[in-house]
Amino acid sequence: MAPPIRLFLADVDGTLVTNDKILTDRAIAAVAKLKQAGILFAITSGRPPRGMSMLVEPLQLTMPIAAFNGGVYVHPDMSVIEQQTVPDDVTPTVIELLGSHGLDVWVYRGADWYLHDSKAPHVAREDWTVKFDPTVVNSFASVSDGVAKITGVSDDYDAVQKGVDAVRQRFGDHVSAARSQPYYGDVTNPNANKGAVAQYLSRTYQIPAEQIATIGDQPNDVLMFAHSGLSIAMGNASHDVQSAARRVTTSNEDEGFANAVERYVLP
Repeated sequence: MAPPIRLFLADVDGTLVTNDKILTDRAIAAVAKLKQAGILFAITSGRPPRGMSMLVEPLQLTMPIAAFNGGVYVHPDMSVIEQQTVPDDVTPTVIELLGSHGLDVWVYRGADWYLHDSKAPHVAREDWTVKFDPTVVNSFASVSDGVAKITGVSDDYDAVQKGVDAVRQRFGDHVSAARSQPYYGDVTNPNANKGAVAQYLSRTYQIPAEQIATIGDQPNDVLMFAHSGLSIAMGNASHDVQSAARRVTTSNEDEGFANAVERYVLP
């Protein structure tokens, strides 16, 4: 028999919430059931910390929250536990590389979000999702130190992948680069990835990988699948992501998170 699950780590967008960024009643109830069963629950996302604060109360979160794919760990009150930034000498070239592939560039630093054009694609949506406004700058030069995440944005999905691949090819293990959505390519500190988040929680709470369950829908979630005994892909995930998981649930528009909890995680 497989060992019991003691910790469940979930991605947020495309997994825990619907496409309209709604946390359903069934998802809230599923997290409550996990706690009743003595299973710890944690979330990780490419979102900034403030972009997950609205989930704390309805889910009664008590675990560290891994923002920027693990670039910043915060308590539920948003106080910082620790953070890992993109190397300062790398940031300007990453920005240039993403831009050269036709991507809009967003820079996250501290509690702030910087960009060139507030009317560019996906800005309004991101603003509504994270519940705070970006700061428009003419140049990233003055905000290129201590950066937690750089995101390349485009509705040309191939261009996003090419931008991510170019960053990987140029900097190798000096950064972590992966798509968090088809239209987002995220670049963070090399130790800021969802696999490292699973390892961080495993160390902190002394829970072996085989007693951790993970759930997600994007290629960057596959990294945490590798550090858990039970990995669950969403029904809305790509074939490659689903193939990397042990189980596949329904989509985030069809209560995939709640169904996964009830079908695969609860004892």
